[in-house]
Amino acid sequence: MPKVYKYHVPPEKSLIYKDFGRIDYCDSYQIVKSTDKTIDSITTEIFRTPKWVDLLMRIRGSLVGLFGLNTGKKKDITESIYYPIGTKAGYFTVIDRNEDEIVMAENDKHLNFRTAVMKRKCEQDCSIYLTTIVTFNNIWGKIYFLPVKPFHQ
Repeated sequence: MPKVYKYHVPPEKSLIYKDFGRIDYCDSYQIVKSTDKTIDSITTEIFRTPKWVDLLMRIRGSLVGLFGLNTGKKKDITESIYYPIGTKAGYFTVIDRNEDEIVMAENDKHLNFRTAVMKRKCEQDCSIYLTTIVTFNNIWGKIYFLPVKPFHQ
């Protein structure tokens, strides 16, 4: 199992910054490994969810629906060999991409967030980054994020 490195800023030159604005929360995780997989394959692997995560997402959907937030449904989850802009990668909509990074986002009345998967080629291996940035639009966004935040530690 590769060592995981945690940062509180996105990787340099990440597309995730583009047109986002204020960042209230950020985490970025990096692993170094040898892989020839495409960024799309890596994204599929990261967002393929085990049953217990599906259960948590159903619970989340039930709870946040009470606050008027968007609720992703299991039927909305897609896996693809290529994720064009505007399609779903996992639960989230692809808003930007290149051959080394896919940026997904959801904007809601309480918070906006982006998550990105980036592959950066090193001498022999690759660095794979999973980054999340969040802007809270109001107090409900902060409250919503409280039970989510432990999953980002």
